[in-house]
Amino acid sequence: MTSTHTVASADGTAIAYDRYTPRNPNPAGGIVVLVGGAFSYRKFPKMVQLAEMLADEQGLTVVLHDRRGRGDSGDSPGRHDCAQEIDDLAAVVAAEGGSAALFGWSSGAVLALRAAASGRIPGIERVVAFEPPFVVDRTRHVPPTDLAATLHRLVAEDRRGETVRYFMTKAMGIPSPFVGLMRITPMWSKLTAVAPSTAHDWAVMADHMRGEPLDPADWAGVEVPVLVVSGGRSEALLRTAARAATAALPDARHVEIAKLSHNPKVPLLVAAVDGFLTGRAAGEDPQPGASAPTRA
Repeated sequence: MTSTHTVASADGTAIAYDRYTPRNPNPAGGIVVLVGGAFSYRKFPKMVQLAEMLADEQGLTVVLHDRRGRGDSGDSPGRHDCAQEIDDLAAVVAAEGGSAALFGWSSGAVLALRAAASGRIPGIERVVAFEPPFVVDRTRHVPPTDLAATLHRLVAEDRRGETVRYFMTKAMGIPSPFVGLMRITPMWSKLTAVAPSTAHDWAVMADHMRGEPLDPADWAGVEVPVLVVSGGRSEALLRTAARAATAALPDARHVEIAKLSHNPKVPLLVAAVDGFLTGRAAGEDPQPGASAPTRA
């Protein structure tokens, strides 16, 4: 069963979310809040599939929200601060009883980890971080130092197509020809609809996209277990980031799924976290094609 709700964040911004209630609740289960990445929103098909599978197959109550600036949630034009999105998560968790696990995807994984590190949501129980896109060395793409200024200008001028192209090529490192091909697909209108929200993504990610190693001191506040998931078919930058995040976090385990990519087959992603969200140690029964969790 799915129901839709709205909660006010600390600054009054309305945050919309859907609650997926399992038909057969897991006695060891609880609530998990899904945190989407750049250009994602709560009706994004793979996020919906992930929510449904976690509810139906693992018996979890799943909360899937529109991050600010997307879908039915409000925005704070001209104000982009990671603390705002942590406040949004805090409001959602409080509305759902005060405790929950977080499951973040891409920039949403970085937001989930930063929320846990902040200590401002005491009810966070554990975190799944699926391919946080940290840039921890200079062997591959490193975003330009003036990215925020250019991105904020494009957003302020409501140049949505240019915003999408700029963020994808300069922040995410996607080759320009590939982005050009996307412009002629039905997906493009969905991307431009949420283009202004990329400034919020950058506020979350910028400090950890400089091509520098992660500092464990930045993550010392993450006092809950973390499962870092990466895909064997994902870019090397993302696999490197997953290993670096695992090493920097106080209590983290890493699992890499051979046939998984950053645009994942959701059943593989769900299998990778089986048991972890209900409190069983990750990796007790690795799925076929999965590496054993490591501290790498």
